[in-house]
Amino acid sequence: MCGRFTITLDPEAVRQGLELKEMPADWVQRYNVAPSQPVAVVTDADERRASWMKWGLIPFWAKDPAIGNKMINARSETLIEKPSFKQAFAKRRCLVIADGFYEWQKGAGPKGRSQPYLFRRTGGEPFTFAGLWEQWKSPANELVQTCTIITCAANEMVAPVHERMPVMLSGDAMWEWLGLDQPEQLLGLLRPYPPAKMERIPVSTLVNRPEVESPELILPVAM
Repeated sequence: MCGRFTITLDPEAVRQGLELKEMPADWVQRYNVAPSQPVAVVTDADERRASWMKWGLIPFWAKDPAIGNKMINARSETLIEKPSFKQAFAKRRCLVIADGFYEWQKGAGPKGRSQPYLFRRTGGEPFTFAGLWEQWKSPANELVQTCTIITCAANEMVAPVHERMPVMLSGDAMWEWLGLDQPEQLLGLLRPYPPAKMERIPVSTLVNRPEVESPELILPVAM
């Protein structure tokens, strides 16, 4: 799964690195993005505009918005089967902007505690997660836009830590995810990122606490 990630670069570096046209004016660099928080999302390959959505997908038909707490991730293998994701996969795909993500290796830390690792591209460049988005209307007629991050089987870099990883997209694959319409082509994009283009960094267990937000979180620790 993917339960925490980072977007530590300044907005201009992100804009240029991903070839976007517009970034949110209230951009804030983040070191510990957690579910239910705002995340930067792109939904249109032509406009290439980043805007905020809540992380945790609420299907348009949901009665209770709390369902979003359980839908921060969507498995690539079952997208076209699950009622919660089927229509969004067909019509409402998105890119979630990031430059790293965390996973935990059970029992690898001191005294058998889980050890967190930061995974990112080897040069630290920004990338995106393949995602889906929805618009939900509350009983008070408030429109809430939410999203989920798609996961796939882990590559050789991530597998020693966790069996799943988020689908990372960069370059042309980002715009193909938004622009293609054939299910077979889209599903072909949902594969593990090349491990040779990634690095794995053991980091402090401070990241376990979602309220902690500091550059210290991405610094390597001794193992």
